[in-house]
Amino acid sequence: MEGARPPVITIDGPSASGKGAVSEFLSRKIGFNYLDSGLLYRLFGLEVLSQGISLSVLADDWDESKRLVNCLEARIDGRKKVNQNVSSSAISIVGSVDARTEQAGAFASKIAKMPTVREALLDLQRSFRVNPGLIADGRDMGTVVFPDALLKIFLTASPSRRAERRHKQLKDKGIDVSVAKLERELEDRDYHDSTRGLSPLKFLEDSMIIDSTDLDVEQVSFLIEKKLGEMLED
Repeated sequence: MEGARPPVITIDGPSASGKGAVSEFLSRKIGFNYLDSGLLYRLFGLEVLSQGISLSVLADDWDESKRLVNCLEARIDGRKKVNQNVSSSAISIVGSVDARTEQAGAFASKIAKMPTVREALLDLQRSFRVNPGLIADGRDMGTVVFPDALLKIFLTASPSRRAERRHKQLKDKGIDVSVAKLERELEDRDYHDSTRGLSPLKFLEDSMIIDSTDLDVEQVSFLIEKKLGEMLED
């Protein structure tokens, strides 16, 4: 339909539920762009640290948050602006090893509670919505950032399975940490993410809930593709 906005599939869920791996796999398979919103928050957090901005200042200063978002855009690859609109159809994020550490994740979780930061990042996240479509993963993609998404997924898994997955990721990077410690940290983060006043982690009635505890990336992707196909046939 002429004038229709590019379709969006949102994949929300707790940390280490597999949403990133599924989103990336699915985006390659169906040819959609991919937005890793968690990486945006991590990169934003690194920008805050590198510039020595205090959290108290950041929490109260909208202009400072917006300025930092503008700095963050320098880390985005493949973005072309025409009359302030994103015209690129292939968008990717240039990350760094530092952005994937547990410390960066913990700091990102802190700043994600700040209304000024979340509001400042909204336009940047929504700018990834370009043709042929977008798969966006995070914690509030379907509830706040793209409430009109074509398909909303809430991906979950047991805390023990998620801890095992995170342990493997860190071990592959040469980082040694116990599975038990990771499980405690994940449960703490789940609590903070689901009880925060602003954009809490939750699923909506129109979300498709998938438990990935005993499923691999391809199996989860198959379920999403099947649901998408059923929707398009209606």
